[in-house]
Amino acid sequence: MLEVINLSVIFPDKKLFEDVNLKFSNGNCYGVIGANGAGKSTFLKILSKEIDSTKGDVIKDKHARMSVLKQNHYEFDNHTVMDTVLMGYPELYKVTKEREKLYSKTEFTEEDGIKASELESEYADLNGWDAESDVKKLLSELGLGENVISKKMEDLQSKAKVKVLLAQALFSSPDIILMDEPTNGLDFKSIAWLEDFLIDYDKTVIVVSHDRHFLNKVCTHMVDIDYGEAKLYPGNYDFWYESSQLLIKMAKEGNKKKEQRIKELEDFIARFSANASKSKQATSRKKSLEKIELEELKPSSRKYPFIDFSFEKSLGKDIVKVTKLSKTIDGIKVLDNVSFMLANGDKLAIISDDDVKTTTLLKILAGEIVPDSGEIKWGQTVNKGYLPIDNSNYFHENNDNLIKWLSNYSSDGDERYLRSFLGRMLFSGDEPLKSVKVLSGGEKVRCMLSKAMIEQSNTLLLDQPTNHLDLESIESLNRGLIKFKGSIIFSSHDHKFVDSVANKILEIKDEGSTFYNGTLDEYLSR
Repeated sequence: MLEVINLSVIFPDKKLFEDVNLKFSNGNCYGVIGANGAGKSTFLKILSKEIDSTKGDVIKDKHARMSVLKQNHYEFDNHTVMDTVLMGYPELYKVTKEREKLYSKTEFTEEDGIKASELESEYADLNGWDAESDVKKLLSELGLGENVISKKMEDLQSKAKVKVLLAQALFSSPDIILMDEPTNGLDFKSIAWLEDFLIDYDKTVIVVSHDRHFLNKVCTHMVDIDYGEAKLYPGNYDFWYESSQLLIKMAKEGNKKKEQRIKELEDFIARFSANASKSKQATSRKKSLEKIELEELKPSSRKYPFIDFSFEKSLGKDIVKVTKLSKTIDGIKVLDNVSFMLANGDKLAIISDDDVKTTTLLKILAGEIVPDSGEIKWGQTVNKGYLPIDNSNYFHENNDNLIKWLSNYSSDGDERYLRSFLGRMLFSGDEPLKSVKVLSGGEKVRCMLSKAMIEQSNTLLLDQPTNHLDLESIESLNRGLIKFKGSIIFSSHDHKFVDSVANKILEIKDEGSTFYNGTLDEYLSR
């Protein structure tokens, strides 16, 4: 269906990948992974012919229809929602508009009649008569009502636009679907719907995502961009990750226990194959896992930060009690009678269809803003650390280097001590000497995590902490928060991150909130 032959992308100062040969077939979903800057998005753009490669070819069946999830949320602002979704099938959209133009004429000639007959035949062949109902059904399944159909895209909120663009990419079963971060901006229910849709999809899907749960659910194969190569592995993300970690252990130990590690890896592969065949995961939806030779696997060159939150001040029994908290912003009630209570060891995930609600609650808990009504009572032993979703105030108009910046949050000004915390977050060599003003979004979050570790708070307030992080940093943060002995209140759209860390769930809705004692999967299964 789709094949790349000797594909290379080489810039004057950097080689992304070279001489890549891959074949993508029907019934499979391919997850593209790699460190930030490895070329994942570039790879998708080459497949869609949006940009050219340095050399090589992309071969597509000439009859295959390809759709691409659009990233520009403003591209279709002047179009209605219906037209925007129909544009996902360009041939049908073109015929639809030609019919509308023809039938809007006040005078109808014999030539128009002949043209109308041709258009009607083509319209029927393209399944045009079912198009409107298909669009409505697709939007409904994504949580959008029929009232949005005739609205202009510019009149929709950002989250609704995301769903419309997703509907555009999925409309009328394209032969090949390319999606870059399709879960961004979606709520958990919409993500679950998309997962089920792709699991049952019998054509070709290629996706870039930082959502590990999503990659595990839908992917039959992983395309790993590493070492300047792009290699294809059978299995989902967890299979690739666990295999890679076992190989790293083997490489570190050299010949020591090498045979034992090989046996461990072989056992893991066999166990994964057996388990997957009994699950709903996409890795088993078409066929059992392909046999993989050990020499085909290669340990990743990517580096993982070391994230370990420790503290000296022990926590007492009570963490926080929140009673009937309400807040109105710009005339809109954001929080309405929110109540919950946490004890020592509790890790609470706040979820909502509206990020303003989760951010507002975390700001109130952090003391950044005050509620209109309600009460917050913190335990006497609580020492809070806060990582906001918008960290720009920590870096704005600051000319300090990373070491000087971090010293503002530590009682120990020793450079080696400060460097040790920066080094944990992969700032090594001369990197701690660069100005914080030139940091990327991901680097700023890693600095904020260094700050959180050095402050040694026993209670963490984290607002979307995985934003801007690569998969390696997300994995490390995930493990660090699971190990953390204190309490956590956090928000995130990362399903695996939330489900593996939280033992309490607070869902904030327009009409109030729901507090649940259990994991995210347990809550959603209700």
